[in-house]
Amino acid sequence: MELGNGAWELPLLRDMFAAHMESYESILQFRCLLLTAPEYRYELVEIPKSHLSEAMEVDLEISVNSKQTPKPGYARVFDFNRKLKYELYFDAGTERKLQVRNIRKDLCIVHASWHFGSTPIEQSLPR
Repeated sequence: MELGNGAWELPLLRDMFAAHMESYESILQFRCLLLTAPEYRYELVEIPKSHLSEAMEVDLEISVNSKQTPKPGYARVFDFNRKLKYELYFDAGTERKLQVRNIRKDLCIVHASWHFGSTPIEQSLPR
């Protein structure tokens, strides 16, 4: 998500994320897992919105050692065993993006997966 111009206040930016998520029924990610001829693997994964809403309840962290200005930050969501579920990364660089990072696949729904091979074109043409 692009955060655009404006105040770089992590609570405000997290609220923008929550408001933005209200316009979605579901979040699907088409992932390329392997793209090396002759083998290809893809999957279609749904990230449950209920998990993403948990980021509204966690403490925000500023990356104080970063050389960026303003400083980037995180909202890290953990399970009951203190294992990371995912993190929101607020990138304060020129594009000012919010990224969902390191989301655990066991928290998501895999709707489909594809694994197939392909012969390179130059090998399949008659000579």
